[in-house]
Amino acid sequence: MGFFDKLKEGLQKTKSSFTDKVDTVFKAFKKVDEELFEELEEALITADVGVETSLEIIDRLRAVSKEKKIFESDELYTELKNIISSLMSENASPSTEKAGLKIILVIGVNGVGKTTSIGKLAYKFKSEGKKVLLAAGDTFRAAAIDQLMIWADRSGVDIVKHEEGSDPASVVFDAVNAAKARGTDVLIVDTAGRLHNKKNLMEELRKILKVADREAPEATKETLLVLDATTGQNALSQAKLFGEIAEINGIILTKLDGTAKGGVVIAICNEQRLPVRYIGVGEGIDNLQDFSPTDFVEALF
Repeated sequence: MGFFDKLKEGLQKTKSSFTDKVDTVFKAFKKVDEELFEELEEALITADVGVETSLEIIDRLRAVSKEKKIFESDELYTELKNIISSLMSENASPSTEKAGLKIILVIGVNGVGKTTSIGKLAYKFKSEGKKVLLAAGDTFRAAAIDQLMIWADRSGVDIVKHEEGSDPASVVFDAVNAAKARGTDVLIVDTAGRLHNKKNLMEELRKILKVADREAPEATKETLLVLDATTGQNALSQAKLFGEIAEINGIILTKLDGTAKGGVVIAICNEQRLPVRYIGVGEGIDNLQDFSPTDFVEALF
């Protein structure tokens, strides 16, 4: 099954929630008028696109219909697709690719699929011929290190770990030096998923990044935030909170295949000005895919 088919299949629940609501509005109105815009706005909000983003989409749609003198709702449907696609593409900056070591810091609350995503990401990079190393930087949660070891084993990559309760920065120190010594292409660092104490987490991430900068100043650094698509608008709130704590370069969105709330992807791209880099559309180790806004919108409609 190709990527697009996988995406289409993975988006079935979101498609039936999002597209059905939108289609119902367009079927009810043949002509473009204010009532259509109001109904469409409501449909988008209830499809987890979020208030702010839904209002922006409708404002752009109004402007386009005025500018292009669109009177038939059929024509407006195409414009809606184009607007959503461009909203999502505006922040879709590609991952920085340059020679040498790349250090990826993976952050996110517990339970969103962070460790699983790290394992799948490791497998993805290894399949591309890269040498990958994992760092068990979540020393706070008892099962985190064991879980990461299982995923390292599954994806066939090495792992650097310390005892539970160790200083995460010292794990990263050892991992960065091991990565340099072994000629590693990608070092993926797991981090603790506590949000109840933002100050501690902020300090911890700052310390980790400081160590990475000091030990490998020439390496490319990237921070990816893992969000669970099934939580809908809560995922958007988490993106806002983590945005206050760290400088995020992109999003990994998990469990997109198990939710009707995939419309939140549009809100995350638009409101947080963050590119979605990878999406999880299944439980298999190879089901973490590069995200394409155009393909997402095509599969959605």
